[in-house]
Amino acid sequence: MAQVFASEVEIDRPAAEVWAALTDWPNAHTWMGGVDSIEADGPTETGTTLRFHTRGKDRPAELSAVDAGKVIVVRSTQGGVSADYTYSLRPLTGSRTRVSLVADCSARGFPWAMLTPVLRMVIKRTDGGQLETLRRRIEQG
Repeated sequence: MAQVFASEVEIDRPAAEVWAALTDWPNAHTWMGGVDSIEADGPTETGTTLRFHTRGKDRPAELSAVDAGKVIVVRSTQGGVSADYTYSLRPLTGSRTRVSLVADCSARGFPWAMLTPVLRMVIKRTDGGQLETLRRRIEQG
C-alpha cells in the first residue's frame, strides 16, 4: 500500500479518554467526514466488522489490528480498492495525548488502478481533517 496522507494532533486529554472517544463507534460519525453512522458487529478487537453508512449505502470495514489504548487499524476494501487507516496514541506529559493517523491505499484491476491518483486525492480531502475534528470534539466536550 502507498501512503495517502499522515496527520498528527495533540489533544489536551489523557490517552484513555482519547481512546474511548476514538473507539466510540456510535458517535464516530461526528468526527469522520462523510459518514452518517457506524455500527460495530462486536467489541473493539481484531477481526470485528464495522459497518459504515455513507452516501446512502452500507460499507463494511474490519478492525485488522487492535492494541487497546495504543493502536487501531481500520481496513476497508471496496472492489479493487483497499485502504488502511492506522490511528496511534502516545501519552505525553500531564494529561496530553499525541494522536497520529496514517492513511494508506492501494488499487488493483481495471478501472481502479487507473483511478488511484484520484482516489488518493479524494481520501486526503475527505479524511485529512479527521484528527483535528476529533480534537475539537473531545476538548470541547
